[in-house]
Amino acid sequence: MDWTERRERLRGLIAGPRCIYPGSVFDPISARIAEDLGFEATMFAGSIGSFTVLGVPDIVLLTLTEFAQQAYRISRAGRLPLLVDADHGYGNALNVKRTVEELETAGVAGLTIEDTSLPTGFGATAPSLIPIAEGVGKMKAALAGRQDKRLVIVGRTSAMAISGIEDTIARLKAYEDAGVDMLFMAGVKTRAQLDAVAAVVKLPLFLGSPGAELYDLDYLSARNVRVCLQGHLPFMAAVNAVHETMKALRAGVAPADIKGVASADLMKRVTRQADHAQWSKEFLGAGLSGG
Repeated sequence: MDWTERRERLRGLIAGPRCIYPGSVFDPISARIAEDLGFEATMFAGSIGSFTVLGVPDIVLLTLTEFAQQAYRISRAGRLPLLVDADHGYGNALNVKRTVEELETAGVAGLTIEDTSLPTGFGATAPSLIPIAEGVGKMKAALAGRQDKRLVIVGRTSAMAISGIEDTIARLKAYEDAGVDMLFMAGVKTRAQLDAVAAVVKLPLFLGSPGAELYDLDYLSARNVRVCLQGHLPFMAAVNAVHETMKALRAGVAPADIKGVASADLMKRVTRQADHAQWSKEFLGAGLSGG
């Protein structure tokens, strides 16, 4: 498949004057819902990948192959640019290079590489960061792994919550100098923190689920933030909906009395039934009936 147009669209968004909230997605159906509702882009997080593919906590048990396969399923289901959280690149700098190669092939429009020390080491009681020099090596390896120059490479750090604002700025400036396209910060809680960073780095900023006082698109846009996550509530809501539906059915509630299920029309829309019916008519000489 040709992913060019959506990568160009993401670059246009990043270069534009406004911040966006991407839709948090986890499978083809959620990606199509985000598209139908008018989101400009989508985001597939590493934590959500662990939940969706393996049903395990976000402790880096998911492999690159598993993550890339799910990213591809999401990419091919719709037309929105897909941003993904590639964690630490699944290993050292050489692993990062391969991670970029695989995710580029999977159709993603942008990906983040972080400098957290992962997976958690023996005896560790709190998250830690790799040295800045190692982080720079990972960013350079990510750039070397990229074949399509339209793919957006994002340097990510969680330093704000781990080592403070001075280290955050030092890391972001180093990754900026390494040549990444965008800078991601996790753990930003206050406007003072964001203001301090925005004043000294030049690249567009990407925020991961920041503090409540930062959810103001005018303010974020003025601080050169171009993407801001709103958490990953759609997956959590889906889990709750499945739990409550199964609980009710197990308790004896009649199927006809279950509330909150998707209508037949919504199911037809998100499965693109009209398209498949047309293709069946064109290629098979018959219509497609739903079961």
